[in-house]
Amino acid sequence: MPELPEVETIARGLAKRVTGDRVESVWLGSKKEPLKSSPGAICAVLERSSILGVRRAGKHIVFDLQTGDETKHSAQWIVHLGMTGRVLVCDVQETLAAHTHAVVKLASGREIRFVDPRRFGRLSVSNEGGFAAPGAEPLQVPLDRFIYLFRGRKTPIKSALLNQRLLSGVGNIYADEALYRAGIRPRRRAESISSKELARLHAALRKVLGEAIKLGGSSISDYVDADGEEGFFQLRHRVYGREDEPCRACKTRIKRIVIAGRSSHYCPVCQK
Repeated sequence: MPELPEVETIARGLAKRVTGDRVESVWLGSKKEPLKSSPGAICAVLERSSILGVRRAGKHIVFDLQTGDETKHSAQWIVHLGMTGRVLVCDVQETLAAHTHAVVKLASGREIRFVDPRRFGRLSVSNEGGFAAPGAEPLQVPLDRFIYLFRGRKTPIKSALLNQRLLSGVGNIYADEALYRAGIRPRRRAESISSKELARLHAALRKVLGEAIKLGGSSISDYVDADGEEGFFQLRHRVYGREDEPCRACKTRIKRIVIAGRSSHYCPVCQK
């Protein structure tokens, strides 16, 4: 599933390409699963609206819109990519990919297409504005708030990092990578981690997310950006996906364990 750096990369790419454009028409496929809002509601909000900008909120891509009706008010088109979702900006003559569930035709002659083979992604609209993810923003949360979020929790720190009600946007890849850089094993209970260690984790998480954004995210499975290009941060992974490979620091073999049904990778020497 695309995580914060991948969604941020896509949102930035979309913002550069479609901000200021206008929606002329909307086509929606016959599959019901991707539609969190009704087809009628999606078309009513999107058609004749202007795209004011595109941003990320947690793992969601948010298109901020100005509707084209007489009163002209703000609205939002909200896209969650799920496991295999992609949002692409295409020329109208490009062949429609299999598993395309939405085509938004723009006044510029281009199209925004939502493609999702496994149909875990979701499309919704809102007329209320102000959409925000449920948890704190990992790139902005201050250290004291970060420590407060995890202090006293009995769950493994890896599970706590993946809890979207605490932090929005962190997933398996970047939780593993941040824990490695902070020297903390993923199975340790959050309540056992000192303030000093949480400060290291706070800094490590922000650093690894920032590095991943600069490299366009990690292309694992189906991820590509808004132009259909892959990211490169997977070449920098220190533990994720490297089971039995040598640690880049101490040469000990990377271990893989399962925590709450999710794979976790760590170095048994560098992480305590």
